[in-house]
Amino acid sequence: MPAGDFYLFNDFSRQMGDPVDRSNFPADTIMVALVDDTKTPTVVDVTPTWSDYSLNEVSGANYVAGGKEITGRTWTEVSGVATLDGVDLVWVQSGSGFTNARWAIVYNTTQSADIAIGFIDLGSDTDSTVDDVEIIWGATGVLKHEVNV
Repeated sequence: MPAGDFYLFNDFSRQMGDPVDRSNFPADTIMVALVDDTKTPTVVDVTPTWSDYSLNEVSGANYVAGGKEITGRTWTEVSGVATLDGVDLVWVQSGSGFTNARWAIVYNTTQSADIAIGFIDLGSDTDSTVDDVEIIWGATGVLKHEVNV
């Protein structure tokens, strides 16, 4: 898998139709946290939450536990295609930074269980001691949901 691929957890599809678990993207707090390769996320993980991965979170200078919030979120719909977008994320380089970020977990802290939405495959261990670590959302946003008609 190329570095940077974003995958939705299958359970997220169920959450979209659940009035209790459903994410409200513009209002909820959506976070991205970095974890090492101890546990590999898969799209079929059953009811994934942040606590499933948090024990493997990286640490180091310029990294705050829990990760970074995706700010400036917008949730728009045009012709049956809903798009979530937000501001790109940067963890600034530091000689005392982390050296072992393998996965980025996207999760919703507003939901009581910190429901995991998806994950980003960083391709290999990512090191903030030599350069900034950036997550740059594609031109089409963080994610898209298309209604089949």
